[in-house]
Amino acid sequence: MSAMDNSARFVADIPRNYDRFLGPFFFAPYAHDLAKRVAAERPRRVLEIACGTGILTDHLRRALTDAVALTATDLNAPMIEYARSKLGDTGVTWREADGTRLPFANHTFDAVVCQFGYMFFPDKVAGFREAARVLTPNGTLWFSVWSSLDENPAGWIPHQAVSAVFETDPPQFYRVPFGYHDEAVIRAHLTAAGFRAVQIERVKLQGEAPSAAALAAGLLRGTPMYNMLVERGANIDDLELEVARRLADLGGASPVRLPLDARVIMAR
Repeated sequence: MSAMDNSARFVADIPRNYDRFLGPFFFAPYAHDLAKRVAAERPRRVLEIACGTGILTDHLRRALTDAVALTATDLNAPMIEYARSKLGDTGVTWREADGTRLPFANHTFDAVVCQFGYMFFPDKVAGFREAARVLTPNGTLWFSVWSSLDENPAGWIPHQAVSAVFETDPPQFYRVPFGYHDEAVIRAHLTAAGFRAVQIERVKLQGEAPSAAALAAGLLRGTPMYNMLVERGANIDDLELEVARRLADLGGASPVRLPLDARVIMAR
């Protein structure tokens, strides 16, 4: 990601809450799937962009052989620090980096991987162009993006609950991660960045959390939504209870299970 606004600032306790409450529900199921896809191509050098708290990084490290050089990057220093403290340095090189201005030479990596990160890039073509630049001539870009809000109830529910509280200027955070799913637009951006072969697969999985209350805590306190609520003076405790109630109504209270819908893209 490049210059951060409130939709991309993962600071203070947000990385810990993101990893604890949202990681197992949203990101681990797709990390397992994406790591297997990357490993099947047997790359020697892999770059992960927007690694966050290292959820995909850990799956990649387990799926790839010890001979593979894995570099994990993120623009957010607190996310990198949290990921490194959790996973250590064995089998991975950590680097703070802007995905639109990567600090690597041309043709350095056989695979570039990004799980649910490109949605936050202000200039997506620039991000894809940088991925193309650092890939070897036969290298592959792998990434995932969420489908729309109305296809992902775990995003739609907090968005609706928060919007009901603020009649004017409601926080729009969840429109960002769930707002980059038009396949024609994605293909056009990749083509503009120099990719010629693009495959897009819709992947539906299920997210599970120990309780609706825990998932609600993550949805409001484990994303930059928290920054927006604090700035507006919201009663976050009350909102958390309401989001938990809505989640439980749809997916159960303990555990809570809800469908997830995303696109997984391969580009060369």
